[in-house]
Amino acid sequence: MLLLSIFGVSDTGKSSTCEMVYDFIVDSGNADLIDMDISECIYAGVVADTGSFRFSSTSASVHHLVSKLKEKGLDHVRVHEQLFDNFLENKIRFTGHVLLNRLEFLYEYNTALIAIPKSDLLKFYVKTGETEGLVNLPQSVQGIKLVGLVIDRDEERKWSFRSKGDFDCNTFARRYFNGGGHFHASGGRSTDSLDETVRRFKQALKENENLLH
Repeated sequence: MLLLSIFGVSDTGKSSTCEMVYDFIVDSGNADLIDMDISECIYAGVVADTGSFRFSSTSASVHHLVSKLKEKGLDHVRVHEQLFDNFLENKIRFTGHVLLNRLEFLYEYNTALIAIPKSDLLKFYVKTGETEGLVNLPQSVQGIKLVGLVIDRDEERKWSFRSKGDFDCNTFARRYFNGGGHFHASGGRSTDSLDETVRRFKQALKENENLLH
């Protein structure tokens, strides 16, 4: 009889799942098995989840991890090019459409909202993963403290949140949208319609108005 043990590890102090995977490999005594393919995957995950090392979750251990991967010969330029300089034309046009037609600024709450209906995904032939990075764009606007991005998927509405300063979007995501993550970067989900989950988001802003000023 084959017995399997399944367990989970949760550490919100870590920058990303990939950092935890790296720690697991090293702590298990198998650091020598980290080849170039594994190095590139770990680095790509860390870059994505730290916002290219921008978010506060980027600790000293993250830079130590990258240093070790570089010592193994990691070509970080190649990974960056594959992540950020490898899009098709439809991705650029989709981004322009979203910024022009789906981005709403709610200055009374220092918040930006992007709500993307399924019809946009179909119109621009957007695949899963090609919406990465959109949630970060409104953060460059002066005064914006919280950004919410919701995408209408078939089975549910997917939320991504980014915050600046002292607003905890991890707690926000857990409380309102069955999610979680880091203090400044988290995600959530909703089975409500797109219009209803947007309404709930705006109601949540009212309930947290004092924290967003």
